[in-house]
Amino acid sequence: MYHKSLPYRVFNIVNTCFLILVAIMCIVPMIHVLAVSFSTKAAADANLVNLWPVGFSLEAYKKTMNNPIFLNSLWISLLRTVIGTAITLLITFLAAYPLSKENSEFKGRTIYSWIFVFSMIFNGGLVPFYMVIQKIGLMDSFWVLVLPGAVNTFLVILMLNFFRGIPKELEEAALMDGANHFRTLFRIFLPISMPSIATIALFSMVFHWNSWFDGLLYMNNAKDYPLATFMQTVIIGRDMSSMSMNPKEMEALSQTTVRAAQIFIGSAPILIVYPFLQRFFVKGMTLGSVKG
Repeated sequence: MYHKSLPYRVFNIVNTCFLILVAIMCIVPMIHVLAVSFSTKAAADANLVNLWPVGFSLEAYKKTMNNPIFLNSLWISLLRTVIGTAITLLITFLAAYPLSKENSEFKGRTIYSWIFVFSMIFNGGLVPFYMVIQKIGLMDSFWVLVLPGAVNTFLVILMLNFFRGIPKELEEAALMDGANHFRTLFRIFLPISMPSIATIALFSMVFHWNSWFDGLLYMNNAKDYPLATFMQTVIIGRDMSSMSMNPKEMEALSQTTVRAAQIFIGSAPILIVYPFLQRFFVKGMTLGSVKG
């Protein structure tokens, strides 16, 4: 057997060691950030923290959770992720179902498919897109964070490939029993498409949670920023005004520990959700990428 041969065993050992190294490289920075967030001001400012807190302290988390701007940004991101993912899933289902049909069943199916692919490759650019958002009145609106990214062509293609792998006999039986296409989609196709649904849901959730540029571009008030935009202004832009820290608090607290606490809180939701969707994610990516 091939898996008992020496080259295969050598490859397996090397591959395992490589993946372990990659996993360590991904985990260690997060552990370091967590350790810094629990450390004291003196230890963090002196760069004495490695992978374990130095002088355990919860002050950074207390300050972060008492910051109304941070909490509002966190709420906006949670709301955006939930609503945005729901809208993306609905549009993806409604677009992928007809596009998964043959040309004999859906006239012009190839033309519509190429329109979707064209939109994935080409776009009008940032300036025209900004002008469109401004003209339709979405500036400084919550919906500007949700609607422009509601249609993801990659997710539509992934879903339609999965739908094309579902036996046609199931659809034919439903139609013969009097079900229309909407009933067939929501009662037949979606219940057996959980791996693909979990995959596109995870993609959409990560996109909405991590997206920061649209908030910076379309929001003029920092109070309306989603969490990723808030974090960008504080950590990358070094704008500490939104942290609501008076001089006395800045003497007692380290900006490093507060930023570390915010980074960990901002990363936690996706880290918590991913393990529950991971097995569906792998299966959905495999099934949705090999169908013709």
